[in-house]
Amino acid sequence: MSLTKETLELIQETAIAAVGRDLPALGPVVVVPQNFNVVDLERYQEGRNRFRGTYSTHSLADFSAYVVERSAPDARGFIDQDAMSCIALFNIGTPGQPGHADDRAVLRLKASAAFAAVQAVCGQSLAQKAMSDWIEDWNQHLTATDESGATMSIAKAIAAVRTITVKASSESDHAVTETRASRSTMDAIEASSKETLPAWLDFKVIPFEGLGEQVIRLRVSVITSGSQPVLKLRWLGEEAQREAIAQEFKAVLEEKVGTDAALSLGTFDAK
Repeated sequence: MSLTKETLELIQETAIAAVGRDLPALGPVVVVPQNFNVVDLERYQEGRNRFRGTYSTHSLADFSAYVVERSAPDARGFIDQDAMSCIALFNIGTPGQPGHADDRAVLRLKASAAFAAVQAVCGQSLAQKAMSDWIEDWNQHLTATDESGATMSIAKAIAAVRTITVKASSESDHAVTETRASRSTMDAIEASSKETLPAWLDFKVIPFEGLGEQVIRLRVSVITSGSQPVLKLRWLGEEAQREAIAQEFKAVLEEKVGTDAALSLGTFDAK
């Protein structure tokens, strides 16, 4: 009786599977039949082979408490200051004894409503009503200052924004001599208000839960190039203040986590 090609291949694969063959490599490897599948039996066991999972939160306090509770040897944390986030890996291991790095906690700070509002309005061109409504909505966070540095009430600041008027004037100069004539024209546009316009708005805000209060200084500008006046707010020293907030984030984490996880700036990809 002759055997088919498929039958011979099956006999060969079965023999290899039964005996196995070690190959020279840095780690243990073995020759197995191509059509055999490796089945993980963990789901049939009473418990897992090891603890793993990802805890995610926006709360700095809850994240810190979880890291302290799950304190493990060689635990590491990586702080991404640009994203205001941190990931803690409890079973990352060491170069000599690497772990699976699949037992982790992730913190992503969420901007407070007030901080999100001030970030959204900065640099935007707003009509008088939109600007006055914004000031009214967030008045509890705001302090207004005029050009001379004197503090003014928020009610007066709102009234000043609502009553802006734009005046345009032209001035022409003419000069005539025996040999030539010249003319120059200058247009002037001025924005004014019945009330004193605020030059700065100071916005007090806790940017993220768990961090301290910040005072964001906003410069008020009136744009008169269009048919209607437009107002803009510019965050003075924005980059420096954002960096200070990020540094505070790292300092607070180090204080709360302590020695339960070694913290580093940057990101880590546990491939």
